[in-house]
Amino acid sequence: MIRRTYILISILLFPILILTYFYLPDQSILLTLLIILIFVGWYDVLQKKNAILRDYPIVGHARYMLKAIAPELQQYFIETNTSGHPFTKNEINLINSRSDNKEEFHPFGSELDFYKNEVSWVGHSMIPGKERKTQPRVLIGNSNCDKPYNSSILNISAMSFGALSAHAIIALNKGAKLGGFYHNTGEGSLTPFHQQGGDIVLQIGTGNFGFRNDDGSFNDQKFTEKTALPEVKMVEVKLSQGAKPGHGGVLPAAKNTNEIAKIRGVQPHTDVFSPPLNPEISSIEDIPKFIGRVRKLSHGKPVGFKLCIGVKSEFEQLIDYCVSQGNIPDFITVDASEGGTGAAPLEYSDHIGMKGEDALVFVDQVLKEKGVRREIKIIYAGKVMNGFTLLKALCLGADLCNSARGFMFSLGCIQSLRCHTDTCPTGIATQDKALQEGLDPTVKSNRVYNYHKNTIDAFLEIMKTVGCNDISELNKELIHN
Repeated sequence: MIRRTYILISILLFPILILTYFYLPDQSILLTLLIILIFVGWYDVLQKKNAILRDYPIVGHARYMLKAIAPELQQYFIETNTSGHPFTKNEINLINSRSDNKEEFHPFGSELDFYKNEVSWVGHSMIPGKERKTQPRVLIGNSNCDKPYNSSILNISAMSFGALSAHAIIALNKGAKLGGFYHNTGEGSLTPFHQQGGDIVLQIGTGNFGFRNDDGSFNDQKFTEKTALPEVKMVEVKLSQGAKPGHGGVLPAAKNTNEIAKIRGVQPHTDVFSPPLNPEISSIEDIPKFIGRVRKLSHGKPVGFKLCIGVKSEFEQLIDYCVSQGNIPDFITVDASEGGTGAAPLEYSDHIGMKGEDALVFVDQVLKEKGVRREIKIIYAGKVMNGFTLLKALCLGADLCNSARGFMFSLGCIQSLRCHTDTCPTGIATQDKALQEGLDPTVKSNRVYNYHKNTIDAFLEIMKTVGCNDISELNKELIHN
């Protein structure tokens, strides 16, 4: 009905507008706009790809305009302080307050419904623990490691240059230097932007970016040159990622600049795909073999792997192979299925892989059963963003934690959900130079440092409240749901 009405009105109106254009030249701008709208409407009517625009010419565009700003409308006008996803307004506001060194008090009591939602809690002790003057550290490195690394209990999770902007990477690494914690490169490899003085965990992605041959295979020489750098403290082999396990990854062509392509060793301005599994690995038995190969090239530094738990028996089999071959990793990074990513199929983000807390408990239990728990440190990555979530992870079996989105919020992320479009309005998840100019690395590095320090302080305060004096005293019995 609207389509037919538009056709009739436009046919009648068009000659009138043309005549008016000549007789009322002072209205030429308005008339030109109306004529353009008529042509847009006819394009909508004649095209066959979009049924809404074909049936509702011109006005149908309003739907797509509203859809484009739907995340902003949802966040600013619909969400409550506790209903937002992946992170709530209260969680984001807390991170921003800590990043700015501002008061972080919440008035009038909790906004959570304790009896409707699954709210985790810990019991407070009548006899609080002692005040700690220093941040706790964890030594990573087993009997196969010549150069153990003394790590913070909260660090920057794997986020590549490419997924994040140069300014964001610089700010993160400078913040890591200020706070004495490590910065994981992600699968995009080490870049000059990472080398701002902060400690580095060099990740070997499934695409071997930064140390690959033309066919995508692993290049020993390129890799060992990077691990020789003093700022590289550990090496992490990526087996899978929580947000999209078994899927691999993609760097959209829009983000694959000449600079990124040169660093990764790929063709610029093309979609860059990471395979689901490293080409050096074709079986579970190959994983510890590759770990052993990497260890020989890593100058005695700790080597571990990252994965999202899927089939339980496969992980148990993997640990058996590690033990039998004598290639026990120094650490295992457990990536939660609810973890973040720049881009992933919705089905993978929602339904593939084990939930983080279940995976953490499972890995801790398996390592104890196999008799290697003391040899292997567990790093947990899965929505760790405040003192309580950090404490909960350590209670459930982690030795230390990584956070990605928490540190993104400290940079100024507003959860606009545009990470995959190269149009991030804060200059964090984009390669657009103009958008990056809004992110000052020096200012933001101080926010990164503040967020880390204040989160650790909050963790220590809660640990004292539950009556513990050291992280070694934390245990599963402290956590209630």
